[in-house]
Amino acid sequence: MPKTHSRFICQQCGRVSASYMGKCPQCGSFSSMVEEIIQEEAPARSPNASRGLTGRTSPRRIGDIATDPEPRMPVPISEFSRVLGGGIVPGSIILVGGDPGIGKSTLMLQLAMEMAKTRGVLYVSGEESERQIKMRADRLLENGASLPENLYLVTETNLSTILDHNREVRPAILIVDSIQTVYLPELDSSAGSVTQVRECSSQLRELAKSSGVSVFAIGHVTKEGVIAGPRVLEHIVDTVLYLEGDRFQAYRLLRSVKNRFGATAEVGVFEMRERGLAEITNPSEAFLAERMVNAPGSAIAVTMEGTRPLLVEVQGLTSAAQFGNARRTPNGVDYNRLLMLAAVLTRRVGVKLGEQDIFVNVVGGLKIDEPAADLAITTAIVSSMRDLPVRADCVLIGEIGLAGELRLPGQMPVRLREAQKLGFKTAIVPKRLRKAEPWPENIHIIEVRSIYQALEVAFAVEQKAASKPKASD
Repeated sequence: MPKTHSRFICQQCGRVSASYMGKCPQCGSFSSMVEEIIQEEAPARSPNASRGLTGRTSPRRIGDIATDPEPRMPVPISEFSRVLGGGIVPGSIILVGGDPGIGKSTLMLQLAMEMAKTRGVLYVSGEESERQIKMRADRLLENGASLPENLYLVTETNLSTILDHNREVRPAILIVDSIQTVYLPELDSSAGSVTQVRECSSQLRELAKSSGVSVFAIGHVTKEGVIAGPRVLEHIVDTVLYLEGDRFQAYRLLRSVKNRFGATAEVGVFEMRERGLAEITNPSEAFLAERMVNAPGSAIAVTMEGTRPLLVEVQGLTSAAQFGNARRTPNGVDYNRLLMLAAVLTRRVGVKLGEQDIFVNVVGGLKIDEPAADLAITTAIVSSMRDLPVRADCVLIGEIGLAGELRLPGQMPVRLREAQKLGFKTAIVPKRLRKAEPWPENIHIIEVRSIYQALEVAFAVEQKAASKPKASD
């Protein structure tokens, strides 16, 4: 038996320590040190076993390497295909993460059923029985549809056995649910440990690169919202997808945070229904469907999710503080960003918010990270404070600085075209100080320099706004 010893490794930054520490000295994260079992004698390798990802290690001139576009397998689910960059690249390994119960297994089973209509798919589950997966597949079927013949199910956690099943079935797509349940028998550590997750992922990557099968690995998410396991796991795979959303909300966002074969930060929008996740082809219209027009405390922002513009409703509510210090409660907005915007409104605009509780909510369970929504957030807060509705046909786009000035975000023509397509007639935007792409037609653009001017225009009726053309000076 080979001798073993243990060490501790941080799941967040990879710092190695000989003893356990409650706080990582490198990244400062708590309770992130996980024990790793090390074998002093490496297991023997067959002399005929190929080394490297493809078994070909001879150097080649860079000019001799073909640069043809990567062939892709078309995905019938258009929102999924959008996030992947246009389809599944053969030989790629894709990591899908998300909170428990968010719908990862449901989405991957839907993908397996659609892809199995034209090619072989092997679905490996380490958490559910084959009968449970079959029951879910029957529920996802449309009326009169039948299960595809090329979809194979197996319940297995031993990676060596999984590789044997793959050689037997020879599928085009292999789905592993989940990577934390898979283990290698020659390693002493338990399934889900740092060593097991890293080694299993590396072998799945070698399988994908050497055989051309596309591998989907489902990963758990920790309380901090990151994929469980070592950070090296995200470096091993080609694409990392996150399925986001509130379990109590209907909408789910499939977000790409890493993609070697496409654009990052792309988003696909789905709605959880009785028959699984249904794709939303026009998410802006869906997010605004239940909007109350002319209600105080509501403003429309145009945010960019990858290359897709989304119109979302931002709601603000102010209330007199009852217990001393006023509270700032954001939902879908960064807490520190809300504090900064409240300070700008108090100091630069004169809106006294020191004794007001402020609540900000982004409808639909979305999370807005970019500063282009600053103008909509501040307008919604002032609208609630003054009990005045924002113009119903108006969108607000702009970043707010500490001096109260408005700054122009990127991709403005794309945002404005999306607003015009959904029927909005007016857009309040920062004033352009340099030449750029012309504004789209059929939408009234009001350019302003400061948050004070933007608020004057946002609460004005159309006749009053038209009589003040100097608002953009």
